[in-house]
Amino acid sequence: MTASPRILVVDDEKPLREFVSRNLSARGFQVFKAANGLEAMAIFQTEPLDLIILDLMMPHLDGLEVTQRIRRESTVPIIILSALDEERDKVTALDLGADDYLTKPFGVEELLARVRVALRRASWSGQPAPAKILRVGDIELDAERGAVTLAGKPVKLTRTEFNLLHYFLQNTGKVLPHRRILQQVWGPEYGDEHEYLRVYVGRLRRKLEQEPSSPRHILTEHGIGYRIEG
Repeated sequence: MTASPRILVVDDEKPLREFVSRNLSARGFQVFKAANGLEAMAIFQTEPLDLIILDLMMPHLDGLEVTQRIRRESTVPIIILSALDEERDKVTALDLGADDYLTKPFGVEELLARVRVALRRASWSGQPAPAKILRVGDIELDAERGAVTLAGKPVKLTRTEFNLLHYFLQNTGKVLPHRRILQQVWGPEYGDEHEYLRVYVGRLRRKLEQEPSSPRHILTEHGIGYRIEG
């Protein structure tokens, strides 16, 4: 990451776009601005970015389509901004690869806290562990290289997926409550966003389990949380 993180702000509402950009710039971030999805993709293709703040409802490619396209090429953190507060909308955005979801209207301090968490999480590959290679079954995680393999074949994970798997593997066999997982992987500001966990656990299962609907390794402890077993 560069000394001054580079953030792309994408929103078709100019007052909100300028408000967010102004507050980020005042705190030392380097800000790029886009008024729609096409402009956002053009900047993404030409500028190395550390974070994208992305409106959901936009002309010329909406936020979901932009998220989907970016995730084909990059694991850059994405924070979705939206006036939609339904859980299904959040789940859809997260399932396509967004890292966080902030509902409009929001306070500037809440936005800045989410930005700090996303940037910190992007540069963090989990808490230090004695073992650099962590395994369960045919899943192997190399903490030093930031790589994951399944039966010897590389598996592409986003940063958040990697950090979640890393935390699970550091605690193999332990029942991990929802709140503890959220605070360890997303940050201390989190704790009640259970839909985040449902989505990300589902994504890990689809990538790492032979039968995602009947997982052997990443197990649900109903009403409590999750655990990973060999």
